[in-house]
Amino acid sequence: MKIVLLGAAYPYRGGIAHFTETLYRRLVARGNDVRVVTFTRQYPSFLFPGTSQLESVEDPIPTVRLLDTIAPHTWWRTARFIAEERPDLLLVRYWMPFFAPSLGTVCRIARKRGVRTAALLDNVIPHEARPGDHALTRYFLRQAGSFIVLSETVERDLRTFRPDAPCLRLYHPVYDLFGPPMDRAVSRRDLDLGHEENVLLFFGAIRSYKGLDTLLEALPIARRDVPLTLVVAGEFYGDEERYRERIRSLGIEDAVRLSGRYVPTSDVPAYFAAANVVVQPYVTATQSGVAQVAYHFGRPLIVTDVGGLGEVVPDGVAGLVVPPEDPPALARAIVRFFREGLETKLTEGVLHEREKYSWEPLCEAIEEMAAGQG
Repeated sequence: MKIVLLGAAYPYRGGIAHFTETLYRRLVARGNDVRVVTFTRQYPSFLFPGTSQLESVEDPIPTVRLLDTIAPHTWWRTARFIAEERPDLLLVRYWMPFFAPSLGTVCRIARKRGVRTAALLDNVIPHEARPGDHALTRYFLRQAGSFIVLSETVERDLRTFRPDAPCLRLYHPVYDLFGPPMDRAVSRRDLDLGHEENVLLFFGAIRSYKGLDTLLEALPIARRDVPLTLVVAGEFYGDEERYRERIRSLGIEDAVRLSGRYVPTSDVPAYFAAANVVVQPYVTATQSGVAQVAYHFGRPLIVTDVGGLGEVVPDGVAGLVVPPEDPPALARAIVRFFREGLETKLTEGVLHEREKYSWEPLCEAIEEMAAGQG
């Protein structure tokens, strides 16, 4: 099959670009002819909260950079390029309303030129709402012929806009592009964590909906019963000083390690190897790539019961599930994890659960859509 993937990809950084990379490699390995089309400009610099949108990797996938999200003439150019490729399927990655005009217009033009289109939806309703979100989302969702979602929450949101849309719900596959797990002693030495016994990991961009505030509030409560070190590995997408001031006011400066920077692909294994457990105290969620990175490295999780997190991390099997925005409940789960020695049991559960999250069902579904069967 000839397939065009449109969305974030190398040289852009982050989970969606990483997903595109792995999907490209898996589809090619199955004998498909795959072209990846990505942005010349993903966000205007004043809209991007991080330090850089780009990442350097050792073995990048080939990409064609055509689409500027704020230059409409490139939307037509991108659609013409895709149509001239004559693919069996255009698969668009969609995750927030900002991209609706550009990605939606490319879909609309490509469909008019006879290209079969589908969208892989990370979110339908964004975590951080802005005026116009619903109108923009509605515009994009009208353009794609069919949809793939990776959680029940996203499917439910899609149905509020397009109740009868062809939609296939699958599992979010495990990220496996980060290489094999590291030795814990080596990783803790590299991260200057050599003497800490109980290490919690909060991983990924720090945004309000991810609930780091809740975890910081829980930490002094949990430390009354067990010694703890919290590693926060990610870049601040907001007011960094607010978090640092909260750490000071809670008196937990000695227990929190803030990297304050984007974690490049090469450094990811060390953080997960160093941790006893990954904590995702999200306020809202659809699904989470962080959980699938944790599964790759065999790390159990403590998550809040929002979006698809409880689907991915069954309580008492691969981790512990607590209510959102409840620091005492989160603290009790952390204490329970260490006091009851749950790491070994839950790690075994992770290794069992991750067998569900193969890339093969997703690749098969895309191939069936390309063949006109989905």
